[in-house]
Amino acid sequence: MKKLLTIALSAVVLATGIYFTIASNAVAEEVTLYKNPQCGCCESYADYLRDNGFTVTVKPTHELVTMSHEAGIPDDFQGCHLAFIDNYVISGHVPIATVNRLISERPDIKGVTLPGMPMGSPGMSGTKTEPFTIYTVGDGQPSVYAVE
Repeated sequence: MKKLLTIALSAVVLATGIYFTIASNAVAEEVTLYKNPQCGCCESYADYLRDNGFTVTVKPTHELVTMSHEAGIPDDFQGCHLAFIDNYVISGHVPIATVNRLISERPDIKGVTLPGMPMGSPGMSGTKTEPFTIYTVGDGQPSVYAVE
């Protein structure tokens, strides 16, 4: 009886481990990226997402400021494009580690932003000169989500 209980308990632990491993490795594959029609670095960021396993649809628009406001991103915190991934908004050249963290943790926020166009960030040329500060966005004042 003890052996049977041990086997059953082991099976439950194994099944739970497999479930959480699959769930934690699940990545939102579909991305819609909105960008200004002339922006080349936004295309580079779309390629960066593709290189990291996402399927990206790029949609040129002249409405990024309005779309950013609707997503809860204040003017001083806007990036140069908006990506919608798994019900979150990603504004700017956010590194993939933060994107994956957002998707796996699923915090109660609208999304994250890396304001401006920092040199050396994913999709941008140049050398990274300082850590990137990525902020939460939503219904209140942005707060620091990650520093990379």
